[in-house]
Amino acid sequence: MSDYQKPSSLEGLRILDLSRILAGPTAAQLLADLGAQVIKVERPGAGDDTRSWGPPFVTGTDGSDSDLSAYFLAANRNKMSIAIDLASDEGAILIKRLAAVSDVIIENYKPGDLDRRGLGYDDLRKIKPDIVWCAISGFGQTGPYADRTGYDFLIQAMGGIMSITGESDENGGRPVKVGLGIADVMCGMYATVGILAALRHRDRTGEGQYIDLALYDTQLAWLINAATNHLVSGKVPGRIGNRHPNIAPYQTFRTADGDIAIAVGNDQQFARFCAAIGKPELSRDERFVRNRDRVLNVDALDHLVTEALKVDVAGNWESRLLAAEIPAGRVATIDQVLSNPHTLAREMVVSMETQDERSLRLLGNPLKMSATPIRFDRPPPHLDQDRCEVLQWLRDIETKERD
Repeated sequence: MSDYQKPSSLEGLRILDLSRILAGPTAAQLLADLGAQVIKVERPGAGDDTRSWGPPFVTGTDGSDSDLSAYFLAANRNKMSIAIDLASDEGAILIKRLAAVSDVIIENYKPGDLDRRGLGYDDLRKIKPDIVWCAISGFGQTGPYADRTGYDFLIQAMGGIMSITGESDENGGRPVKVGLGIADVMCGMYATVGILAALRHRDRTGEGQYIDLALYDTQLAWLINAATNHLVSGKVPGRIGNRHPNIAPYQTFRTADGDIAIAVGNDQQFARFCAAIGKPELSRDERFVRNRDRVLNVDALDHLVTEALKVDVAGNWESRLLAAEIPAGRVATIDQVLSNPHTLAREMVVSMETQDERSLRLLGNPLKMSATPIRFDRPPPHLDQDRCEVLQWLRDIETKERD
């Protein structure tokens, strides 16, 4: 049986996606990749904010920029698009009709916005009592910051990650953000987990529920060991560049022609590492025998390893270290990683075609599932592309339920 003949994990599940930008759309796309039917509701005329976040854009048939920015493409495949004005009476009625036949609603309006329009959780669960509602906001529905607008960059700053990202002051560094919207993406991951857990509860009990998810909270949650290091020791972590706060050597090093990442996870690996770089005596040096010693003396270790590695190129060191079973790899640029044979073998770049036959190459889904494989059925849609199909689908369901 081919993958496209196999069932999807979430086949039959209906998602009403009222979200925009990245966190909510990421969650909805993941659920869609798993087989859920996702109806993306967008603002008439403008659509999702990210449609205009470019360049680059996919060109239209006339050669001009279309409404498919590269940013929008990243989080909106396998969805159907319909434009609805939520502020109009007609739009509100249509949202309620769609909610009545949906299992999940994902939204990222400011707290209270949908309630003021009569489209909040308390309003729509009267129509669909078992609805699972995922509200994504910058700072959550409660607390002193609840009314603030939250964007990924702001959350990275306020949520602590920028304080530990970048080189130290001594090395001329300053706080920097992660190079992409990681707070949004991680929030989307938590949203997906929460939605699936809520659906499991609904299937057991018939009870829907409200998920209050904040970018700020999820940013704090994935501070992981940096935060717990502080909670245990009372010390405030600082910026240490590519070093690890608890393991050494676990960082990038400069070679004769570029950087290489080396991750030595235990003392046995360290002994093999020292032999592989031609410095076996380092594993017997009392400053470096144990990992805790290496962490305390990381500056000295850094200098000695860098001196050893700068005599050869990164590719040769990678080969030598892998032969010694030391985790190592050259620092790849985006073009290099997307053309890497392993990337292609893992199907992490997929090809699709827009409704108007424009070719797309998109990132694949990392989930490899044997019984219910990921599917790539629909390319990211143009604004309001699926209006007729959605309305016909809705009428068919309503007619069937009346009968």
